[in-house]
Amino acid sequence: MKEFELKYGCNPNQKPAKIFMKDGAELPIKVLNGRPGFINFLDALNSWQLVKELKEATGLPSAASFKHVSPAGAAVGLPLSDTDKKMYFVDENAQLSDIACAYIRARGADRLCSYGDWAALSDTCDAATAAYLKDEVSDGIIAPGYTDEALEILKTKKKGNYNVVQIDADYVPALQETKDVFGITFEQGHNNFKIDSELLSNIVTKNKELSKQAEIDMIVALITLKYTQSNSVCYVKNGQAIGVGAGQQSRIHCTRLAGSKADNWYMRQNPKVLGLQFVDGIKRPDRDNAIDIYTSDEYEDILAEGTWQKSFKVKPEPLTAEEKKGWIATQSGVTLGSDAFFPFGDNIERARKSGVKYVAEPGGSIRDDNVIETADKYDMVMSFTGMRLFHH
Repeated sequence: MKEFELKYGCNPNQKPAKIFMKDGAELPIKVLNGRPGFINFLDALNSWQLVKELKEATGLPSAASFKHVSPAGAAVGLPLSDTDKKMYFVDENAQLSDIACAYIRARGADRLCSYGDWAALSDTCDAATAAYLKDEVSDGIIAPGYTDEALEILKTKKKGNYNVVQIDADYVPALQETKDVFGITFEQGHNNFKIDSELLSNIVTKNKELSKQAEIDMIVALITLKYTQSNSVCYVKNGQAIGVGAGQQSRIHCTRLAGSKADNWYMRQNPKVLGLQFVDGIKRPDRDNAIDIYTSDEYEDILAEGTWQKSFKVKPEPLTAEEKKGWIATQSGVTLGSDAFFPFGDNIERARKSGVKYVAEPGGSIRDDNVIETADKYDMVMSFTGMRLFHH
């Protein structure tokens, strides 16, 4: 297949639309089911690069959940704890492969943002992954291969119209890439910068104890940022992005946004949240939305008389501001990555409130001393990578 005709571009009025190789070569993808659109392919190709690089850097099966050309979540395939299974609504007796765990964790970072996502897998999609994905609201998936059973499961989604794309895992893009904006062509070298443990060797804080897990988390954060619309920061814990702040003009706003998402992720582990009794037959999006409102400052909206009965069997006790603050204060061992330097120590101050212990950022600010001093104040471990990771 040398080109693929699309229904339309970013918006319905942008026609005609297609994808193709400028040199006339075969496309490195096959559409096994459905008819992906313009934004679907943007998500697919960006997310594939992320999971491919994450697998290469960590040696672990990797997955991502993309929306509007940025990851809502990304993760490596570490086992799910009992708490993970509860908060991601996984059968405690389910037999899960490593790649299934990776996707469940990636989607679990921010289930509201992952509604209608594009899934990406570094490894062959198996039946365990397809079975979990079958019940989620998702637009499509990209992977280097599919088992026969997985493909049959995925073909039943969206009345048989679920988008399934297979990519050639050996495909290597051209060294130069172009992009047209307002009729003007931009050209640059493809971002082949390799992110691995060697990039983390310049530890600038007094505390230089970087654990193996923290090293993996830094790599997860940085590779996630490489494919996130800038400005961006990413919070990671145990090989899983738990908060992504994308496309903000101010770095502190990125840090606050991603920090609030990391706090929300952790709040879902609170015993009151894990103990919520939902009505029988509630749909997954309605359940996720109920949890999000219940843990927010707008909790009264979901607990109002005549409303709570639609979601819960028993009216939940509200989470007080003191309870939420106290719970979030118990979070620890979190890693923070940034796609460009932190210009002020206020980013570190905000990150500390979400349990950040490890930081990876390029460095190079005229206020690096202030940023390092703030990190030292909280006994953090900070690595200067020397490499910016802007993506637009």
